[in-house]
Parts: sequence; C-alpha cells; structure tokens
Amino acid sequence: MLYLTEGVLHDGSLRLEPETMTWVPDASLRQGREISEVEAVRWLQKESGMPLRPPVAVIGPREASDEERAMARRLGTRLAELGLTVLCGGRQGVMESVCLGVKEGHGVSVGLLPEDDWRKGNAYVTVPVSTGIGIARNALIARAAVAVVAVGGGLGTISEIALSLQFGKRVFGLCRPPYVEGLCLVDSLEELEPELCRAVLGLPEKA
Repeated sequence: MLYLTEGVLHDGSLRLEPETMTWVPDASLRQGREISEVEAVRWLQKESGMPLRPPVAVIGPREASDEERAMARRLGTRLAELGLTVLCGGRQGVMESVCLGVKEGHGVSVGLLPEDDWRKGNAYVTVPVSTGIGIARNALIARAAVAVVAVGGGLGTISEIALSLQFGKRVFGLCRPPYVEGLCLVDSLEELEPELCRAVLGLPEKA
C-alpha cells in the first residue's frame, strides 16, 4: 500500500526521495491517505513540485496499422495526463501518433531523431533532437527511458525491446509486438497503467 502523508510518499516503512527516485528507510512515518500507484505518479509529476521528469519511452513501427496508431495516440494522452514526459524516435507511425496524443493531453514529448536535422521530426513532437547517428539512436532511447512501452512493431522494435531489457528496463507490449523474453504483454491501457506507474516509482512487479 502507498500513502501520502504531509507531502511525503511512503509505504509505511520506506519513503520516496523525489530528487533521486529512490526508496529509503523511514520508520517515523505514520499512515496517511492511501493512494494507488497511478495517483502517486500523478501527484509526483504534477503536484509535488519535483523538478525531475523521468521519461517513459514509446516505441513501435514507422509503418503502423490503424490499430497501432489509435492505441499510440490514446497512450500518449494518458501519459501526458499523468505528467510523464514521453520519449520516442520522433518520426512517423507510432511515434507520430503518440506525440499527437501527448499534445492533446497538454504534455511534453521528446523525439530522438536518427538524422542530423531536427526539422525531420513529425508535426507533433514537442522537442525534436537531431542525433545524426541513424538507428543507433535506438540505444539512446532504451538507455534514457525509465520504462518502455512497445506498440506493435517490427525489426527496429525488436532491437529497442532487446536493448531496453539488456539495460534493465521494464518493457511492456501493446498491440502484439514481437515477443522477446522478459517483455510484459498487456491487453489494454487499463492493464498497463498501474504496472507502468510501479516501474516509474521504482517499485517491484506485483506477484
């Protein structure tokens, strides 16, 4: 159980240090208002005054299906409403759709572009970053994200999933992405949201 007591997020014996996103012992805390993982992330990102905005990466194919585009757009809006910064490849397909959803949710998206021209980004990405390193930027996305969500995908998505898992990141899959051992497949945003929020908070997976 998570509790919020006088501006401190804790579980009764540990409290979260927002500056480092680590849990530290604190036996002095008493129970406060019980909140869910989703409420905790929303409070932390939007109300706590915490300066850090750890990014959640969204990956998926450039040639996306209508189903994948629709899911990515809804996901982007949901992440923006939580106050989470969205990291992606900044181009078309799933990347463009998630950036559109983020914009509609009044959030921030960061696109790491493979080219050396920031103007190659899609029309909705908030911060297009030109890397000039081609598909090697997939490793940057995997390394920088606190957690990763794959929406569908092909060969490029497989590499991003594998890199993310190698870097110790929790990776979730929507719309039947290519399976890599360690990927957590989910059927809906409602199933994804609490587990993703646990990953953002640095909490272990639920048994």
